[in-house]
Amino acid sequence: MKLMQLYASLKSELQAIEDQMALTVTSDLPILSETSLHLLKAGGKRIRPVLVLLAGKFGDYSLETLKKVAVPLELIHMATLVHDDVIDDADTRRGQLTVKSKWDNRIAMFTGDYIYAKALTVVTELDKPRIHQILSGTIVQVCIGEMEQIRDFFNVDQSVRNYLRRIRRKTALLIAISCQLGAIATGAPAKVSNALYRFGYNLGMNFQIMDDLLDLCGTEKAIGKPPGSDLRQGNITLPVLYALQEDAIRDRLLGEIEAIKVADGRSDSTAAVKLVRSSKGIKEAERMADRYIAKALQALDSLPDIPAKRNLTDIARFVAKRSY
Repeated sequence: MKLMQLYASLKSELQAIEDQMALTVTSDLPILSETSLHLLKAGGKRIRPVLVLLAGKFGDYSLETLKKVAVPLELIHMATLVHDDVIDDADTRRGQLTVKSKWDNRIAMFTGDYIYAKALTVVTELDKPRIHQILSGTIVQVCIGEMEQIRDFFNVDQSVRNYLRRIRRKTALLIAISCQLGAIATGAPAKVSNALYRFGYNLGMNFQIMDDLLDLCGTEKAIGKPPGSDLRQGNITLPVLYALQEDAIRDRLLGEIEAIKVADGRSDSTAAVKLVRSSKGIKEAERMADRYIAKALQALDSLPDIPAKRNLTDIARFVAKRSY
């Protein structure tokens, strides 16, 4: 089953999750409802809810139970995006104005906090302390990852290892526990939930590296924001780190990055993007992404041979080749 067919087969379940997310963030305060629903209405891949649903197929599948995992995970992801847009001073997200751009920074920060809090009210409906422990621990790690990213803005001397540790916290862990918690919530065996965690972790690492590649190689129409946005914000990603290792372009690229830094993000990053595209950094980052996808697929080997396993394989292959 290909990806569009998979989403079509899960249409009713995903709509139920979508409806529950909207209901969860709706507030008696009109502006809070409006800001909270703003990003939700812009859509998204909903990869985390899909992973929760598929992981639940390995246990005693229950949509009512899985909604209490999928909804908070996607809302937590959305809350981080609202906060990220303030930190990055981003004007657009998914082709729409960001909350901070349409309203202001203070409204955006409180909106993100509110979405976080509402997400936690949903998961507490599950009488499974292990799920609460995993989720709360992951939120701590996500926050650390966000702080590490701020600390490393324009840090051209950071190592690849630092970058990988940061994206593990910022992105991979939330995708990993989407798989893990979907299995735990439906009573799947520990060896299954552990294998699904490994799948999700490696998928998440690939997902973020591909995001960073698309920021440099994609089009504004495809990715919903101007190419080179990461560089303008000072976020030194994997392709840039690899490009900086090339003696032939290092000095020029350092100069372009410094010019962006001095201009406080208002400088055009086109020249820097062109340098990275001309380097071996793109191919090196692609190879790293491929290694993570190979590990993700390997993690599926021990799982029962049910349709959900094949669906997860299709998702991994799509994520590895996506253009948006």
